Amino acid sequence: MTVSNFGATTAATTTHVSVNETILPRKYQEEIFRRAQDHNIIAALDTGSGKTLISILLIKWIVLQPSAVGKVVVFLVPKVALVEQQAEFITSQTPLRVRKFHGSLDLELSDRANWKSSFEKADVVVMTAQIFLNILTHSHWSIDKVSLIIFDECHHTRKNHAYNGIMREYFQAHPTERPKVFGMTASPIWNPKDAEGSLLTLEKNLDATVIAVREHVSELLENSPRPVEIIQEYFPPPDNYLYLNPSLWDTLSLFQSDDVDISWDKLHMKYHVTRNSLGPYSADLFIYHEVRARVNQLLLELDTPDDPFGVHEDGMDIDDPPAYRVAPSIPAALEQVDSILTDFKPFFDDSSTPPAVPIPVPLAWCTPKVKALIEVLLAYHTPTFHGIVFVEQRQVAACLAKVLSKIPELRGRIRCAELVGHGGGHGTRNKGGSNASAASAVNVKGMGLARQQDTVKLFRKSYEEGGLNLLVATSVAEEGLDFPACDLVIRFDPLHHMVGYVQSRGRARTKTSTFVIMAQVGHTSHLDRYKTFQEIEPELKKVYQARENPTRPASPESSSDSEEGELEEDDPEDLAARERYIVPSTGAVLTYGSAIGLINYLCSLIPHDAYTPPAMPKYSGDYAAALELPSSLPLPVDHLIYRGPTRNSKREAKRAVAFMAVKALHKLDVFDDYLLPSTGSKGKSDYDADGRKLPDVSELPDIMSVSVQDPWTLGPRLRMHVISIDGEDSAGLITGTELPAIELSSEGYTITMRCTDELMFHPEEEWETLQMLEEFTKMGTWFCISGRPVSLPITCFLVPLTEHNCIDFEAVKLVVDEPYGTYDWEGVTEKDFGTKMVMNCNLYGRAQILHNIRYDLTALSVPPPGSREAPCATYQEYFVQKWTRKSREAFVPTDCPLIEIHSLPRAPSGLYRPASRHQDIDKYKRHTAPVGSIVPQGACRAVHFSRPVYRAFLFLPRICRRATDVYRAREERLQLGLPPIDDDLLIEGSTLPTTNAAWNNQRLETLGDSVLKLTCTVHIMNKFPHRHEGQLSQLRQSSISNRTLLARAKEIGLERFLTSEAQSLHVWRYTIPEDSDVVDCLTQAKHTVRREYPRRSLQDCMEATLGAAFLTGGIDMAIRTGDTLGLSMGGPLPWSLRYSRPPEPSLIPPLFADLQASIGYEFHRGELLVEAITHPSFTTSAGSSYQRLEFLGDAVIDLVIMRHLFQQFPDATSGQLSAARSRAVCGPTLASVAVNRLGLHKHLLINNVELSTAISRHVPLLETLSPEDAILRGWKYDPPKALSDVLESLVGAVLVDSAYNFEKTASVVEVVMSDVLAVLTTNLPRDPVSELMVWAATEGCKRIAFQKSQSNAELRRNDSVSVVVHEHVVAGPITASNLSLSKGLAAERARAILGDASHEMSLVRLCDCRRAAEERMDICSEPPGDQTSQKVTDETEEGFASIAMQKLEEDYSLVIDAVEEVEDELNDEIALTRI
Repeated sequence: MTVSNFGATTAATTTHVSVNETILPRKYQEEIFRRAQDHNIIAALDTGSGKTLISILLIKWIVLQPSAVGKVVVFLVPKVALVEQQAEFITSQTPLRVRKFHGSLDLELSDRANWKSSFEKADVVVMTAQIFLNILTHSHWSIDKVSLIIFDECHHTRKNHAYNGIMREYFQAHPTERPKVFGMTASPIWNPKDAEGSLLTLEKNLDATVIAVREHVSELLENSPRPVEIIQEYFPPPDNYLYLNPSLWDTLSLFQSDDVDISWDKLHMKYHVTRNSLGPYSADLFIYHEVRARVNQLLLELDTPDDPFGVHEDGMDIDDPPAYRVAPSIPAALEQVDSILTDFKPFFDDSSTPPAVPIPVPLAWCTPKVKALIEVLLAYHTPTFHGIVFVEQRQVAACLAKVLSKIPELRGRIRCAELVGHGGGHGTRNKGGSNASAASAVNVKGMGLARQQDTVKLFRKSYEEGGLNLLVATSVAEEGLDFPACDLVIRFDPLHHMVGYVQSRGRARTKTSTFVIMAQVGHTSHLDRYKTFQEIEPELKKVYQARENPTRPASPESSSDSEEGELEEDDPEDLAARERYIVPSTGAVLTYGSAIGLINYLCSLIPHDAYTPPAMPKYSGDYAAALELPSSLPLPVDHLIYRGPTRNSKREAKRAVAFMAVKALHKLDVFDDYLLPSTGSKGKSDYDADGRKLPDVSELPDIMSVSVQDPWTLGPRLRMHVISIDGEDSAGLITGTELPAIELSSEGYTITMRCTDELMFHPEEEWETLQMLEEFTKMGTWFCISGRPVSLPITCFLVPLTEHNCIDFEAVKLVVDEPYGTYDWEGVTEKDFGTKMVMNCNLYGRAQILHNIRYDLTALSVPPPGSREAPCATYQEYFVQKWTRKSREAFVPTDCPLIEIHSLPRAPSGLYRPASRHQDIDKYKRHTAPVGSIVPQGACRAVHFSRPVYRAFLFLPRICRRATDVYRAREERLQLGLPPIDDDLLIEGSTLPTTNAAWNNQRLETLGDSVLKLTCTVHIMNKFPHRHEGQLSQLRQSSISNRTLLARAKEIGLERFLTSEAQSLHVWRYTIPEDSDVVDCLTQAKHTVRREYPRRSLQDCMEATLGAAFLTGGIDMAIRTGDTLGLSMGGPLPWSLRYSRPPEPSLIPPLFADLQASIGYEFHRGELLVEAITHPSFTTSAGSSYQRLEFLGDAVIDLVIMRHLFQQFPDATSGQLSAARSRAVCGPTLASVAVNRLGLHKHLLINNVELSTAISRHVPLLETLSPEDAILRGWKYDPPKALSDVLESLVGAVLVDSAYNFEKTASVVEVVMSDVLAVLTTNLPRDPVSELMVWAATEGCKRIAFQKSQSNAELRRNDSVSVVVHEHVVAGPITASNLSLSKGLAAERARAILGDASHEMSLVRLCDCRRAAEERMDICSEPPGDQTSQKVTDETEEGFASIAMQKLEEDYSLVIDAVEEVEDELNDEIALTRI
């Protein structure tokens, strides 16, 4: 194990260590640690002195304290990049469970269940402060469950920083329940003019005392060296340069126009800042990339949304465009700007990724400031040099980093990159809905976490290893990040506060480091400020180093919460007027600091299309602010505008009105009791839409072992059930349960069973009688069903009956006495031909039927020519050869006639079809003659089973299966309280695919999924009238997710009624378990049996049961069933009683008269029709858009289409039904119906030029689109979503207007979509991606993958797809309006090329997978490891092959299932025909 001392000259703030490396504390660190055990402290130590190691010591100590049991340690950092770094360090130094959280991780604030689980499963959590504050205020976790809070860079704990917000929640807890606090900073004093006040304020805010090292100061100084500080002066920038004339900015300035959506004023300001700092070339470099990104975006918006065939592959169209297609018109001003950028491209863009400066940059194009910087870099450069240049603005950092790499004087010496923060504007969107930032090449909008980490990793590498040796950074590099100790740190821009001075200087912490302050000649204020910082720092340190345990006053009089030069703290009157709103039921807290963020969060969830700007709250007013909420929120008009109280600052006024709005919206149920606008994320909520707690099912195994209801038991009371076949009582079935009466039609026979009597045996003879009945049943089971002996005790007896339907004990005794029959043939006559069962002693256990007795032949007879016995001289010779075994000789008597027999196929399958699933299988039957043979009569025994009993045995597996199914269905209905769902449908809904039956619950599950979606949608729409579509979507998801269904199924015990047993009965399953006590089973009836099946079967059966209820009794019964199952449907009342409509109709605008005629429905409420055709861009405060109705209509259409498919195609599988539905309800299909059937594009109320233009371009295309084309090739089209949305909203409006009359609404949908329904079939061709995958799997190729790319690197958005086969690009990159379309077109093109044997890229020429597989056949390789945790994606060869194989297996399973089903039915038919 490697051991290193912490704080050596090369150590960083948190030394970058490997997992097996240990860091030992120094004495000064132990000193601070000891003092931290006794009190809350703030460790004031220089950067690089090892503050994080002290926190590690404290963490290890705190977790051992009894008071810390069940609590978590929270490590807070101010920046996202520090989360990964500190979590890695803690993990490497402790065995504790460490979890990390920041905004870049996929865990949403509303995911309460996952937050709680994450904290419970962690010992230490590392996170950014705002996330922890959100967790506390939304009551996901509480402060009393925290043992220690560590504040990294704790000097931020002031004003409205999240650190301070956390401490406000800390002070709300009782002092005995507060966690220990440990702060770390190198800059505890931010205002040098009031040092004592700064300290007192920080101490008050953190409830801690600032301390420094007192006992081991010399050791600290030895390990925290200070750099040499020098001042580098430079001259002001000149007015003119020897530079391009005209420059790029000068040229663009001549063509600036309001017709181009570019913020020229903002660019002008940043241009001059960059020019004054770096020079004209850098300023133009910034302008080029910023404007180029925006122009590319505008051109893409022109080309993509409006062009249905906006597809290209290396400049070529995939399909021939329609004749009427014209290129989109580019505004002249935009075209001019684009042309100017193209002319200047050789100076600023080399087309690489990321873009680099394409030419050397002479010093003449740079400012004196840059020249001075270069002089410093040359003076201090060494082969192992590492340096950081600190600047203020992001665009300056990006441009300077790129330019320095191209300065000829620095060539071969400097390799640099920029490092900037994420940026507040990151991810904002413009009015077109695209990412306005466009992440330009000069990073004006900031860097993502991944790029930050990559840059830091490169900076850690040496120059020789290809690493960076210079960073140009903003303040993001001042604090905490784990950098190598730098030889040179340069403040390129002026210092503004003490914290920045101390933090940036801390990066230069080797004994030979230099800290350079750059100052412009003549700017004495900048120099004076620096000198003040330099001179006053030792005095400031003395303030806290010399103090001996100072007390912390509750309200210090001389405190300061501002840095030098900052605005003063919030007004005391404003602070005194602040409120806290606490939700009593949950403890969630609303504060002035969180209110604005909650309003923004609510608005961010409002869905919007590419043509609608994101919904944003609008604030107005100064010291008495007003808040106007987006009209797309479905709120009463008087709740869209709030007016706040008067405050002494504009910021406080804005917080106050936001606070007021959130309180009011909580009362309107827009925010839930956790003060969140949504209750869950991706189905992970702990509660359903009604606020009911979901049981925890996380520990359920994938394969469950459960007790299932089962009728097959004996017990003290036995019951007789008479089996009748075609009206003839054939046999009796005895078991310990009164089975329900059943009727079963199978292969042309009608089988019924009814319970007649309870059997009573003489007590002294009962055991012997039961043994005799068991032996009889076992022999029949062996001969007729399983073909093998039954060893375990059985739970039911099939017995022969007398004419009075009593047990025929004589027949039973005859079989028991002679179980293998008799050699006595005296009583056998011609009347027994075709009915008498015989058994050849040479072939035990194989039942056969007597066909004829050949008195003219014996075993010594000569076989006729052409017979199968003909090769032998006599029959005897043939029989001896055929039946002789090693263990025994053949028995072939020669003194008896031969008999003709037919082999009797057994019936080991319980396969049957409910009455509703009968099919004509005659076309599948193989009309072949029964296979017969000839054997000696003396070698055969006549078996004593009668024809009726033998026939009953053949049907017994089906009878038992049907009885089991009906019994479980009725027990399920009775015990769960379900409404009277049809038996057959309930049975089908409870039959799992593991049964391998011809039918199971998968079809009903697919239907039930649509039923659940609609019923839940209607309920939450009415329960939450003021929540918008985004909120409703998450509410619905939390109520219909698989997790919710599984939890509710377990809650009601649904697993007790599911049928998972396979149909095949080669091993008789109606037996007493091997480990059970037989006597106990005879004395006590047990109606359960252990079964195993996947846990996901429960959620499938929940939906299947809903589907069964819907088919039985429509929506009303489905609602009753869902309520019984515990689902969120608003109770058992039908919609007709629950929801009503105003009795008086409202006016219908004449604009919609023809629309009502087209849909065949007359509206009662005109405002609903207006709402249904109002796009969000058209809405005003007086009315809502169609979004909520569209959300409802989507669910209605989904169910109507699914019911049509279910009823129209009874043989279709679940997958086929789903595929057909998706084709019918996809955007292009619905858009074509909206345009061609209803002309909704003419009625749609829009206030957006781009959307109107896009619709006008797509309408001609849609008008030529036939229903068949929409179904088969709709994936190729991408019309504006508004066209399909308005159709869905219209359907939703019909449902609401009709007082939620589903059948009436369904008839409207069926009429409107009749053309689509007429051509819709489940036998659809695969989509191009699936077709390529299945074909590739069939051909055996395993080296294919999709590859995403960018058609424009500056947009940083994947929009193109290629197909790569054996590392050859066969098709693409193909670019389309969306990535899904690009993928489909690429797959289609690739399939055509690969399948063309004459093409140079054909699969037969590229692929050698089959040959390679054959070569590997003889190589013994280790089995592959567990890859279940890896995400399978078709962008890797392994993932593509895996998904392709799954699709291929699904296709084959459909064929195999159909073949097996026909074969099973055929074999049974042959067996019964021979009877």
